Amino acid sequence: MVRKSLEMHGVQGELVVLTDGEVGVVFIQEVESQVLPCPDLAIIDLNLPRRPGRDVVERMRQSPQCRDIPIVVLSSSDATEDLRDAARSGADRHIRKPSRLEDFMNLGALFKSILNDRTKERG
Repeated sequence: MVRKSLEMHGVQGELVVLTDGEVGVVFIQEVESQVLPCPDLAIIDLNLPRRPGRDVVERMRQSPQCRDIPIVVLSSSDATEDLRDAARSGADRHIRKPSRLEDFMNLGALFKSILNDRTKERG
């Protein structure tokens, strides 16, 4: 659904979907080894299999190549503890996954805005 929301709002680029937190950490190691480029935006769920999303966020913030990219935690939880965990680990934003399809599709506009802001900063 993230892919569809990005397409709906005209966001161009490659979407890389990682299936679990362990794969996320390996991905960051490959970025550091210059095997893969660092993404322009990371959208991470806190509740990933094998390794929590918080670990992936923390690892990204430790990476010289990825530490400055915007990180959005997209989670089904809006529990205070999860909000604090996301902020402590280094996420820029925490968004509760919308329950309505229309609201979820509108997230593409937010992601586009974050990417546009990043482009202006690098500019």
